[in-house]
Amino acid sequence: MIVVIFDMDGTLIDSQHDITTSINHVRNINHELEPLNSDFVVEAINRDQRNLAKLFYNTENYEDRDRIIFEAHYHKQCTESARLYDGVEELIVSLHKSGIKMGVATNAPSPFANRILEHVGIAKYFERIVGADMVVLPKPDPEMLQVTLEHTLFDSTIDSAFMVGDNSKDMESAFRAGVTSVFATWGFSPQGHGDHVIGHPRELLELI
Repeated sequence: MIVVIFDMDGTLIDSQHDITTSINHVRNINHELEPLNSDFVVEAINRDQRNLAKLFYNTENYEDRDRIIFEAHYHKQCTESARLYDGVEELIVSLHKSGIKMGVATNAPSPFANRILEHVGIAKYFERIVGADMVVLPKPDPEMLQVTLEHTLFDSTIDSAFMVGDNSKDMESAFRAGVTSVFATWGFSPQGHGDHVIGHPRELLELI
């Protein structure tokens, strides 16, 4: 058996415009701050060490009032511009037809992940869609990956598993879970390091 676990934002889905729009909504409503551009938002999210509350809202901690407004706005916004990266749908369908089991491990809350993946038409292909609200610790902790591996009855002595993502947290979670890491450069991060680095979804088919 082969199991492939994907990150969502920046790997399967280009969601940067919607994320940025909702962050800027909070900045305007709660803090009267100027809007950020999506390049800054994506770079901030993918930093190894960062305080996103400070970077986005100039607060030391993520305040409840910001979270509530962001989540309410993003619930509507998250499907406005979200799209699959070129070649992703073909990849997912090909893996499914080959009998490969798939999952999603995202640091986004699972209600948003399910809503977005349903919207773009690929949610049905995944064994599990695991968001940060479903585990004790988000990536780079390996728990998200372990949830999917356990669900598929993965046996490391005879089976193979891959984690495909676009940032160092994805790669570290793969290492800590004992699975092969695959860094995807077509999304939020044009360069990175993993057991393998691929520049187009079709390269994952060749790798597997």
